[in-house]
Amino acid sequence: MKRGGVIWAALPAKDLAQAKERLAAVLNAQERRALAHAMLEDVLGALSASTRLAGIAVVTRDPAVIRVAERFGVRVVAEGSSAGQTRAVQLAARTLAGEGRAGMLTVPGDVPLVSAAELDRLLDAHGASPALTITPSRDRRGTNALICSPPEVLSPAFGEDSFLPHVEAARRGGIATRIAPSPGLGLDIDGLHDLVAFLRAPSTTRTRTWLEASGVAARVEARVLRTTPLERVHR
Repeated sequence: MKRGGVIWAALPAKDLAQAKERLAAVLNAQERRALAHAMLEDVLGALSASTRLAGIAVVTRDPAVIRVAERFGVRVVAEGSSAGQTRAVQLAARTLAGEGRAGMLTVPGDVPLVSAAELDRLLDAHGASPALTITPSRDRRGTNALICSPPEVLSPAFGEDSFLPHVEAARRGGIATRIAPSPGLGLDIDGLHDLVAFLRAPSTTRTRTWLEASGVAARVEARVLRTTPLERVHR
């Protein structure tokens, strides 16, 4: 696909063998790896279909992730060690800034409902540099996407409660900031409740296809039906 725009996407991807450990109560190690693989393909598919990106880079050290990235024809920024999302995004920002890139969009590899149209809307609405666009997680605690122009306009610190600290850091730095909730980007699959929410949202994603074909979807639904309303609140 012909690329447009001036902003690069950076996708940090941890080792697939270590992915989604919070789902260990319902998925075995092989299933968690397969789920992470399917979600990565969905996100790369959406990024690749975007018409507003200048390029795509995956930050990883995992040979399995590198093979997926190569199949999609995207760039790989090699990590020396698996140091977490924050360090991976900082590495991408430093690399892109050093090359004189105008901006960076970072998204995680576990938001399989994201679409190219959704990404293009975010990129179209992003302000003139220096600027920041933040998409929070659906509970408005975490940060599920950042558009930074220039790439190092903000030093990110990801985590379960990173949204408000990112907003505050941008305010202190005098950076023009846009808060942009987005349904596909807002749902990252970390725990059982996220998996249930994903299954309740119709889609034709690779992730849904794998969940249904593997029997995991039926198992998750059966587990939810067995829990009490009080238990559901805390899962």
